[in-house]
Amino acid sequence: MKLPLTLACGVYDRMVPLFTGEVRPEGIELNFIPMPLPRETFDRMAGGLEFDLSEFSSSEFISRYGTGSSPFVAIPVFPSRLFRHGFIAVNPQRIRAPKDLEGKRVGVALYTMTAAVWIKGLLQHEYGVDLSTIRWLQGAIEVAGPHGNPTVPPLVRPVPIEINRSGRSLNQLLADGELDAVIGSRLAPALGTSSNVARLFPNYPEVERDYFRRTGIFPIMHLVAIRRDVFERHPFVATSLYKAFCRSKELALERMRFSGMLQAMLPWMLAEVESDAQIFGADPWPYGVEPNRVTLQALVGYMVDQGLIERAVTVDELFVPTFVKPTV
Repeated sequence: MKLPLTLACGVYDRMVPLFTGEVRPEGIELNFIPMPLPRETFDRMAGGLEFDLSEFSSSEFISRYGTGSSPFVAIPVFPSRLFRHGFIAVNPQRIRAPKDLEGKRVGVALYTMTAAVWIKGLLQHEYGVDLSTIRWLQGAIEVAGPHGNPTVPPLVRPVPIEINRSGRSLNQLLADGELDAVIGSRLAPALGTSSNVARLFPNYPEVERDYFRRTGIFPIMHLVAIRRDVFERHPFVATSLYKAFCRSKELALERMRFSGMLQAMLPWMLAEVESDAQIFGADPWPYGVEPNRVTLQALVGYMVDQGLIERAVTVDELFVPTFVKPTV
């Protein structure tokens, strides 16, 4: 009899074969629960342990691991990755270069969220921005109020973070000229419609490609977390699930590269696939620890810098063994 497990995750192209049942993890009857909003997935997993495994915030997992009492283990499967240079919206009359952010009031969806960690990290390490001078206003970008209902460990050292209680979204505050910049996992909707809102890096694709060529970092947003009690009772699930996630991604890559038809509504998708291959090689989206070591080490280092964790945990200790290598 197969072990029934629930998985909450976005139905990304690399997950579609798992969602449809074309790929089935050995020994597991997987109930794939499609969750279009990652914040809801994280909050329900962290707040109520509602799922056996789920897509989960990388920074929130590492923060919990750093406390020594995490209810989860992780496997090195990364449902979401995204370069973040293009997610820094600024008032162009006040901010023309990254260093101009020093001493300014900056909105952030959630100071501890992975997207914000990456943005703060690249500002500090790539452009020399002194993050300690920034005054943070935390809240949702698109609507008034908080960004979800997160349950995250407290910061290990104080940071000047004010909660947005203005009754207006961060987007509106930026458009109204009351913020100097906004960062987070989503773009400010006023981008392109307000003269007070522009990208800090208008040529962000070019900047991000250069960043990857120089650093080897392709920012990881989410990993796959498994409830610790499930893993401890059934340790085989780590290997079974990892193999299934790898196979699902392998099929997605094959279909993305198929020239007979387009898998997405992107007219020049095949040209982009060819261009990406020149930058990333055969696999633009690797799973496993070793091909992601540099990226994961950077994330851990940024979290130490920003007061999210006390010590720089090693990359290897973050993941339970899976005993297999990725096939792609």
